[in-house]
Parts: sequence; structure tokens; C-alpha cells
Amino acid sequence: MTKRVLIMTAVEAERDAIVKGLGDTERFDVRVAGVGPVAAAVRTANVLAGGDYGLVVSAGIGGGFTEVAPVGSLVVATEILAADLGAQTGQGFSSVDELGFGSSKLPVDAERAATVTAALQAAGLIAAAGPVLTLATVTGTAETARELATRVPGAAAEAMEGYGVAFAAQEKGIPVLEIRAISNAVGPRDRSAWRMKDAFDALQAAGKVLVEVL
Repeated sequence: MTKRVLIMTAVEAERDAIVKGLGDTERFDVRVAGVGPVAAAVRTANVLAGGDYGLVVSAGIGGGFTEVAPVGSLVVATEILAADLGAQTGQGFSSVDELGFGSSKLPVDAERAATVTAALQAAGLIAAAGPVLTLATVTGTAETARELATRVPGAAAEAMEGYGVAFAAQEKGIPVLEIRAISNAVGPRDRSAWRMKDAFDALQAAGKVLVEVL
């Protein structure tokens, strides 16, 4: 068991769903990070500066690449990528890795990620493992969705905070996970098709599992 776990969500509704699933436990500290990678990094770093944690988890709602993660399912990140950190060139998008300016990819705690994925599936939840993309501007067209899926083989989900949370954790030498409940398909923005209740229910169910395995 991890000594103490920090879970960062973007908004209060995500926090409330996680807390409801976790129940009455003091090992988990669930905080609101704000929307986007910058807010998430700053607020995670601030929390980590004032506490002693053995694991950091970025958790919340996200869009799913439906070939891997259908709406209503859960995704556990195998790696966390800043998918729009780079430059547009005449040949297409070049990541900061390709430009030689750093890394757009941050590792997760692979052993714990595998344990959580298996535990979610054992609990009867639909759960997949795969890369989770962080974008400051979420995808709104089929063309962009195809481009991302081609550029990141096996991409499972996208959200806006994971890379920021993970970067702050990495700076402190603390392992990280990212878990996303899928509310909508990555692609054309159609809010009428979003299944927010299903996603929040999945997030709450994930909390019940996390308290058993972390």
C-alpha cells in the first residue's frame, strides 16, 4: 500500500465523484487543480510542497479514442504526452522531442498502472490501458482526431491536465498515474452526445477500486 496518495482533478464535480467512491479514508487527499496543464502543474506543485506523498494521480473526465476507449469506459495511462507541445512545420507537427527542446512524454508508474487496470476490469468495469494525451486545446474535428491517432499509435484518451500534474510530480521524484473516465469521443464537438453522468459514475466506481489497490 502507498503511504499517502494525492489525487488532482480539474474541477470540483470530478473531485466529488472520486471522493464519493473513495469513502472515508485519510490515505487519499483529493484536490482541485484547475483546467489546463499550467494551472494543474502550479497547483500540484504547491500541494506537494506542503505534504508528504508517495503517489500522485491525475484523474477526471476525458475524451476517448473510441477504437480503444468507448464512451462510459475508463482509461489508465501507460504514458502521459503533451500532444500539442511543439511546432507546426511544412511537413506537419514536430514535437519538442524532435525539435531537440526537451520531452513531450512523461512516464507513469507502470507496475501500479497495470495493477489498477486489472483491478478495474476485475470489478466488472470497462477499462483499457494506453497513452493519454494532454492538450491545452481539446480536439474538435475528425481531421485532428485522425492526426493525433496516427501520430500516437494506440492513443486511448485526451484531457487537459495530466502532463502538468505529472511534471510537478516528476520534479519532486514522486511516481504518477493518470485515470480518465470517458464522457465523449475525441473528434467533432457535439455536446448533445456527451454522457457526463456515465463518466462521473465510472469515476466514482474507479475511486472504490483505488482505495483497495493503492
